[in-house]
Amino acid sequence: MIKRPKPQKFRLRRTMMFMNAQKPGLIKDAYIYGADSIILDLEDAVAENQKDAARFSLYQALQNVDYGDTEVIVRINGLDTPHWQEDIRCVVAGGADGIRIAKCESAQDVLTVEEHVLAAEREFGVEEGRTLLMAALESPKGILNAYKIVTASDRMFGCAISGGDFRKSMHVQIEEGGIEMLSARGQMLLAARAAGVQCFDTMFPYLDDTEGFQAEVIQNRKMGFDGKSVINPKQIRFVHETFAPTPKEIAYAEKLIRSFNEQAESGVGVYTVDGKMVDIPFFEDARRVIALAKACGVYKGDL
Repeated sequence: MIKRPKPQKFRLRRTMMFMNAQKPGLIKDAYIYGADSIILDLEDAVAENQKDAARFSLYQALQNVDYGDTEVIVRINGLDTPHWQEDIRCVVAGGADGIRIAKCESAQDVLTVEEHVLAAEREFGVEEGRTLLMAALESPKGILNAYKIVTASDRMFGCAISGGDFRKSMHVQIEEGGIEMLSARGQMLLAARAAGVQCFDTMFPYLDDTEGFQAEVIQNRKMGFDGKSVINPKQIRFVHETFAPTPKEIAYAEKLIRSFNEQAESGVGVYTVDGKMVDIPFFEDARRVIALAKACGVYKGDL
């Protein structure tokens, strides 16, 4: 039986790759693709009459496959189905790192899941509080309640928007530039940042549209997302490269940190770097850039 280390609420999550939990041959080697997190899916990817078989496959994988540093999250069935309670028991007993709450629309949804997670931890002798939570926001109600949802539990590490269901609820299709989801993405990002949790964008469904995929990933990065859901290993590399700080960003962050340390010794709080006025918030963001660069493995400096 594999013993996984305690999950980290804050860690690098540039990519979260969906995989059908029902397919042992697929999920046993999921870690080789290099995604930061994998999402083993018990919900949409599994037919209604195959839920029990999928849970069995999932439990065996969680118990016997060493996923190394790859985080393992399980998407459970919605709370409006008869499956979610057994899903939770399987996830906790198997030792997954966290649960993705499908179709989450309220803080009460989070509290309900948390209650059953705690009961399962006690039932199976798992350390209380070990199992993390994230919320999938898939409807206008979920987006409008985003802040309440992501602050409902200390287990919550982030939220993600689910594009397919959200677009259906809004009666829209995918548009170039993502205009049909910009307001929802922005509101979810604001809620996540206010709550101090991470925020992830939806997957891009057209595997052959490389240009469209790359444009959306770049937009995600510019908007402030922490990462993106993906459905194919070939999407991982570009997301990782896009979300890693650039050499220019790293160099400027280093300059800010060094200049701040020098100015602080002189008692100066506001000054200029490269002709731009900076103060403490700039310094804090520079430290974030360096920390992210280190986590991505692209930092070669000495700070």
